[in-house]
Amino acid sequence: MMTQAQRAVDAVVPTCVGCIMDGNRRWAKAHDQDVRGGHAAGYETLKQVVSWCKDMGVRHLVVYAFSTENWNRGEREVGCLLDLMRTVLRTQLEELRSHDVAVHVVGDIARFPEDLQSEIAHLHETNPTEARYHLWACTSYGGRAELVAAAQRLVEDGVTDVTEDSFSEALWTADMPDPDLIIRTGGQQRLSNFLPWQSTYSELFFLDVLWPDLDRTTWNNVLHEFAQRKRNYGR
Repeated sequence: MMTQAQRAVDAVVPTCVGCIMDGNRRWAKAHDQDVRGGHAAGYETLKQVVSWCKDMGVRHLVVYAFSTENWNRGEREVGCLLDLMRTVLRTQLEELRSHDVAVHVVGDIARFPEDLQSEIAHLHETNPTEARYHLWACTSYGGRAELVAAAQRLVEDGVTDVTEDSFSEALWTADMPDPDLIIRTGGQQRLSNFLPWQSTYSELFFLDVLWPDLDRTTWNNVLHEFAQRKRNYGR
């Protein structure tokens, strides 16, 4: 039977969870599939994670979907990732919206082909304004690139008295809450240019499991451990 103390711990629900979805390519190799199969399996896991967040009351999920460094991968894999984006944008959005989830794409969108830029613009224009849950896809995203872009925007706008608030408002992720915790799958223990400004006080969890193999038990265990951590914010 769960004690009162355990119930109090599990009642601590993060507002925003970040995920570095590492391991799709290794999963594909282990299952004798090509890279497309690995990324497709990773997307199926993402859909499950969105559902778990809703079940637990996590209102914001931010995922590292495509980094600025990913543009340097082979042409075939980049094409696969872009095709997966097209499929999601054209066939999956209505399902997400029917479950009260708004989707936001943040990053250097100008690097995408024109058709994807148009799809993303249409997505943002038609997002439900009163959605309770939000999926933030960091796509063509790099933390350093975001910081440079914010600085350039402030210079162009003639802002001379820069504060933390004004700088945050110039970021691609301006409307997104800072993640309370960040989960990285795949066994690596680094953030890899993911949300350097926003992750200052995020709790970090590094898992050996590959992203497509992430299951509900592991997810629940992470959030339970998060609820037990004491966050002092430097005080």
